[in-house]
Amino acid sequence: MKETTRRTLLTGSVAAGAALVAAPSLAAAPAAGRQAPGIYRSKIGSYELTALYDGTWFRKIDDGFVRNASGAEVNKALADAFLKPGIVPTSFTALLVNTGSKLVLIDAGTGGQLGPDTGALPGALAAAGVEPNAIDAILISHFHPDHINGIKDKDGKKVFANAEILVPAPEWAYWMDDARLSAASDAMRPQFLNARRIFRDIAGEVKRFELGKEIAPGITPVSAYGHTPGHTGFAVASGNQSLLVLGDTTNHPWLFARHPQWQGSFDIDGAMAVETRRRMLDRAAADKMLVQGYHFPFPALGYIVKTASGYDVVPVMWQPL
Repeated sequence: MKETTRRTLLTGSVAAGAALVAAPSLAAAPAAGRQAPGIYRSKIGSYELTALYDGTWFRKIDDGFVRNASGAEVNKALADAFLKPGIVPTSFTALLVNTGSKLVLIDAGTGGQLGPDTGALPGALAAAGVEPNAIDAILISHFHPDHINGIKDKDGKKVFANAEILVPAPEWAYWMDDARLSAASDAMRPQFLNARRIFRDIAGEVKRFELGKEIAPGITPVSAYGHTPGHTGFAVASGNQSLLVLGDTTNHPWLFARHPQWQGSFDIDGAMAVETRRRMLDRAAADKMLVQGYHFPFPALGYIVKTASGYDVVPVMWQPL
């Protein structure tokens, strides 16, 4: 039997290509030049989940991106994931939960304010056949701009006119505190101001929730503090099935799941973020829970496997409803 090598494979490809070139062209079509809206539906119990892709931020990083790892170590981790050095492609996927009685959106997207490849959430909703006015509730995991900016459009008008907005009480207390704003560093000050831009004029409409009880049908907040002081995950349960919404617990999975001890420069309390990450990923791995990570590759759903040095993500396979 003749052994197939890279050389013979390429030679065969060239020959096949030559044959194709010789054939008459039947049609010519311009390249699309852009991606189509990203939606993916799945189910847990009787609940329908719709992953809504909001785009990707190709974030340029320096040696300070991870507090307790060198730039060389981070770039090796990127290379191990077949990614370019110095750039962390950070995707954004919100989750729509149809409980049968409520349409609940978990996090509101970037509002297109993190570069030209973000802000796809409205198109994804349209592709899913969902009008923004149909959303009953928005659950916010934390107040970083990529999770709250989609609440308003560029003119400051509410995008989801009929939605009740629910936020973690500790998160509100931290970001809306005037004393903390006054003491904030130059790097943090814009985030405090952004939270006020989004919430100040609708403060009376925003409901602050605590841990320990359902805040929407089948949805219970889970402590995930560290990334921010009130960063919150969500357990979604229907029948005998469940989903753990991780929010930013792992941020980029090929970095912070595979290297759970790393403290991102964006984590307000790095040590607590690491403890939270290990606790939540241990739980997901032990219980074989379906998880959703806001910055996982679309459709941002998968399972957690514990490895000798950390964790890995096994993405879901496409399946019919």
